[in-house]
Amino acid sequence: MPHLTSTDIAGRIEDLYGAPLADLEVHAQDQPPGMLSALLGMHDDLALAERSIDFYRDHLARLIHPERQIGPHEVSHLLDGARRLAEAVAVRDVQAKSVAAVLQSLARVPAPTPAPPAPSPPVVASPLPAPSPAHSR
Repeated sequence: MPHLTSTDIAGRIEDLYGAPLADLEVHAQDQPPGMLSALLGMHDDLALAERSIDFYRDHLARLIHPERQIGPHEVSHLLDGARRLAEAVAVRDVQAKSVAAVLQSLARVPAPTPAPPAPSPPVVASPLPAPSPAHSR
């Protein structure tokens, strides 16, 4: 399964539900929890993990800049940044794999076609009153 980014996932959710992600988020707020809210939550977690990866990658790049000296104090920051980067990558990978598997199992259902009108049941004639017995004289 290819690695999907939050942008790819957003596009697949939009395709599945036939609406922009922002509209789907508004719609999901008014609905009880369901598949849409789960997918949106997974997408948000994936996007957060991607932002964390970018942040910690840039943070580590600043710490190991060639013009910067690495002393004992910086080592702890390097180790912490590397640990956090690894955690963000793990979260991203798990979220991407999970949401991609869920989306792969779902398909957009075509809009229901209006059912042909059901034939009305035949009109049953009301029963005729039974003839009353004639009085004998």
